[in-house]
Amino acid sequence: MAFPFNTEYPSIEALRERAQQRMPRFAFEYLDGGCNENINIKRNTDEIREIQLKPRYLKNYSKSKLETELFGIKYDAPFGISPIGLQGLMWPNAPEILAKASLKHNIPFCLSTVTSTSIERASELTEGRAWFQLYHPTEDWLRDDILKRAEAAEVPVLVILCDVPTFGYRPKEIRNGLAMPPQMNFRNVLQVMGKPTWAMQTLKHGAPNFATMKKYMEKGMSIKQLGAWMNATFSGRLNEEKIKPLRDLWKGKLVLKGVVSDEDAEEAIRLGFDGIIVSNHGGRQLDAGESTIKPLSHIAEKYKDRITVMMDSGIRSGPDIARVMSSGADFSFLGRSFMYGVGALGEEGGDHTIAMLKMQLQQVLEQVCCEKVSDLPNYLVRE
Repeated sequence: MAFPFNTEYPSIEALRERAQQRMPRFAFEYLDGGCNENINIKRNTDEIREIQLKPRYLKNYSKSKLETELFGIKYDAPFGISPIGLQGLMWPNAPEILAKASLKHNIPFCLSTVTSTSIERASELTEGRAWFQLYHPTEDWLRDDILKRAEAAEVPVLVILCDVPTFGYRPKEIRNGLAMPPQMNFRNVLQVMGKPTWAMQTLKHGAPNFATMKKYMEKGMSIKQLGAWMNATFSGRLNEEKIKPLRDLWKGKLVLKGVVSDEDAEEAIRLGFDGIIVSNHGGRQLDAGESTIKPLSHIAEKYKDRITVMMDSGIRSGPDIARVMSSGADFSFLGRSFMYGVGALGEEGGDHTIAMLKMQLQQVLEQVCCEKVSDLPNYLVRE
């Protein structure tokens, strides 16, 4: 069997282990950690893996296809790359590496407002296919200007967050000085000195910054000033008053990310969203909350005929993607998994991880004799 990826790292866990060896501890812990006691980050994956599929070995079967249509666009697989903040801190040039890989493999790449590549650059690298996730600004003029830039960059899908009304309580980030914005303490400098590849790549690509927001910042801000500016610039609390102008202004597809309740799903439909992403921010916001697979199952069953239902948080393999799709999701997104790939393999990490996940998912479909991803619910073992 020919493998289209580096066979030294045939799983997300293998990539994670290698990434941990190559990244400074503060950067790896920022990527790897959740909030409080990290309970929900573990629950996310554990409860996805409680889902079981039932093969149909004697059915008439030709071949399995991963191609999936989403918002009128045909993608080569039913998964995409989630938005992640401060990617360039975790691995230099990470968002550009992933954007290029997404174009090569024809899957969605979603850029965060607070990552280290701009809307314009992401659009250039993906030939106008990059999605954009907006942290809601407190000022209308700033919101409108960012939306104009996204429209000019031909962003097809705008994602807005509802699951960050306050910053999560993350003990490791507090210890490491990685609040918003991050600050380098003596301990962190020593860690950088022990990771020469990371350090050299950072020198090559420059210190990470909030590339999309850079044009709005005063030059020469101190860490303290930048922190105060960020806190004053963004408000994570969404309500109808904030959403309605966005729906009026944005002519493309509009998606709400962070939905975990029937009430919020109903409200998203009422306010005119085209899709929702069932997500708990990768377990980084509410340790006492449900895993994402639990609300996905009943939200998809109840609302899938009225709105596109997607999911992220906790997905770590091709079989996980199959489990999520069998539970009713129209599409899935992974965040940490791709960053483990980049942390482990640098420039090759995005291509490697996508190719590996495709192969894993293809094997599952062929094994259960499922021809189309959209048919996976027919193979779900129901309680």
